[in-house]
Amino acid sequence: MGGTREARELAHLASGERGVDIVSSLAGRVRDPLLPDGAVRVGGFGGVDGLREWLGSNGIDAVVDATHPFAGRISANAAAAAAQLHLPLVHLRRPGWSARPGDRWIRVPDLAAAAEAVGELGDRVFLTIGRQGVGAFAGLHDRWFLIRAIDPPEGALPPRHELLLARGPFTVDEEARLLVDRRIDVLVTKDSGGDQTEAKLIAARAAGLAVVVIDRPPLPEGGAVVEDVAQVLDWLRACSAAQ
Repeated sequence: MGGTREARELAHLASGERGVDIVSSLAGRVRDPLLPDGAVRVGGFGGVDGLREWLGSNGIDAVVDATHPFAGRISANAAAAAAQLHLPLVHLRRPGWSARPGDRWIRVPDLAAAAEAVGELGDRVFLTIGRQGVGAFAGLHDRWFLIRAIDPPEGALPPRHELLLARGPFTVDEEARLLVDRRIDVLVTKDSGGDQTEAKLIAARAAGLAVVVIDRPPLPEGGAVVEDVAQVLDWLRACSAAQ
């Protein structure tokens, strides 16, 4: 279950492992995704039942959930389907971000809380939450939003906004210029973790901006949890040895 940089790295490295065949599944939410090495499946499964049927009919021996930390529904479906088939499951989750000296972070549990928080922090808001979830801010008529995403959001948008379609990673200098050019007061981001999108946090820290950080959804029970690709490879080797 892929779609992340770590999933692509895993597919590349695992392709050289004897006795390991990788099939990467992408949700299909990005129009032009970066494809991993090896076999790739694109699109949804139709919930837990569809995923369970696909895993069984394709002879899958182990499931790696290397989806985005905020793909909560996919992770839950993977855990449920793997449990029903008695398949080993591991969740690959890069560590989340931690505030550093100089940061002005407000941590919130979800998008609704983030929309409520920005009303107290400034008039010009930089949304870096991807294209999903932007509708949570659609009712804020008295704020201006810079919305950055790879593909255009669907559904309601804030009435005062600019849509910036771009794919990262971005440098700290690029992020700093964007904050100044758009006169940003507050940044909103998900706690995605990793260094690919950390530049915006560094730029916001240097500018003294408030940052609303949305916490990750909890992982479902029943699977192992690791933080990097090397640990997944060790887990896969252990699964192969146990078969």
